[in-house]
Amino acid sequence: MVSGFSRIRNPLRILGALLLTFVLTACQIGGGPIGIGTGPRVNGQTVEVAMLLPMSGGGGDALLSRSLENAARLAAADVAGSATINITVYDTAGNAATAATRAQEAVGNGADVIVGPLRSDAAAAVGVAVANSNVAVLSFSNNTEIAGGNVLVLGYTFANTADRIVGYAARQGRGNIVLVHANNLAGEVARDAVRNAAARNGASIAATIPYEFSQIGVVNVVPQVTSAARSGANAVLLTSDSAGALPLFAQLLPENGLNTSSVQMMGLTRWDIPPATLEFSGLQGGWFTLPDAAAAADFNARYAATNGSAPHALGGLGYDAIRAVAQTAGTGRLGPADFVSVGQVDGAGGAFRFLNDGTIARALAIAEIVNQQVSVIDPAPRRLGGAGL
Repeated sequence: MVSGFSRIRNPLRILGALLLTFVLTACQIGGGPIGIGTGPRVNGQTVEVAMLLPMSGGGGDALLSRSLENAARLAAADVAGSATINITVYDTAGNAATAATRAQEAVGNGADVIVGPLRSDAAAAVGVAVANSNVAVLSFSNNTEIAGGNVLVLGYTFANTADRIVGYAARQGRGNIVLVHANNLAGEVARDAVRNAAARNGASIAATIPYEFSQIGVVNVVPQVTSAARSGANAVLLTSDSAGALPLFAQLLPENGLNTSSVQMMGLTRWDIPPATLEFSGLQGGWFTLPDAAAAADFNARYAATNGSAPHALGGLGYDAIRAVAQTAGTGRLGPADFVSVGQVDGAGGAFRFLNDGTIARALAIAEIVNQQVSVIDPAPRRLGGAGL
């Protein structure tokens, strides 16, 4: 068993991990409503896809880029009977200005649609760079602030996840929530997503507790969270992830008197990544969201069979992008509004559809941690309704 103490008692490691949290939510640039202009006509021809990836970027960018590309090519093979998808990869080097330049090159080379870039600053720059072409940009970012105009986001968003978990909690009588979030941009986006979800689903926020983005900041608010939970609330929702403050809260809240068997613990992020997170005693019985388990297992198996290894956790976004391109191409157009009007697409993690503001709705399951294992207690819906208009 991996001990949470080893993580918590290394402040520099925790702080470094905290700085990586919400890496895809780095930029806040609004794009307005989805454009309604006429997109490229694609009937009876090969669809030219420009895939913008940080192939030579630092950190784990190269590995993630390869996984996204492999997943995209798997999707292209899957739809070969109904659509011909030609994928050309352009290296952004993890730089927003370079991404914008590559996007203009791609449009000049005849691209019908742009898939990527990875992060929101680059996606916003690309959207501006090709705005006059009405070429849609299917970004891998999860930052809804950049959505709109010609940019759509493919990532798993706070708004989507919050709506699913808060709605489920309210239906189970666990809708009086203590909301705990980092006192930074990403934490504030998460906070607003939960508040909006509570208003839509008949839940209430008993207390909102921000914390400074550091180890000592987490330690300092633990007594406040415990006190708020004892004052009539019946749920605690943590917005942090396993690479950040979640392990600290999972250990310190029970140690400071929070009875997690009577107060429902909930998360806005994946609690099964990495699997060692499932071992924390403070998360036992906790709820979080997952993609459709059957769809994800099928994608992972086919990806591994084709490429010899498992995909990156975000690799399925590459598959989703090409499935959306193929389905939308069947309508004869590939403009931003066409991706919205096509409705549901069946992707690597289940059903999804683009909404009128360029954001995304994904079908998510509710999972519970039971004896350090993941148990799906409310499966992901197979249908999401009509077009996101």
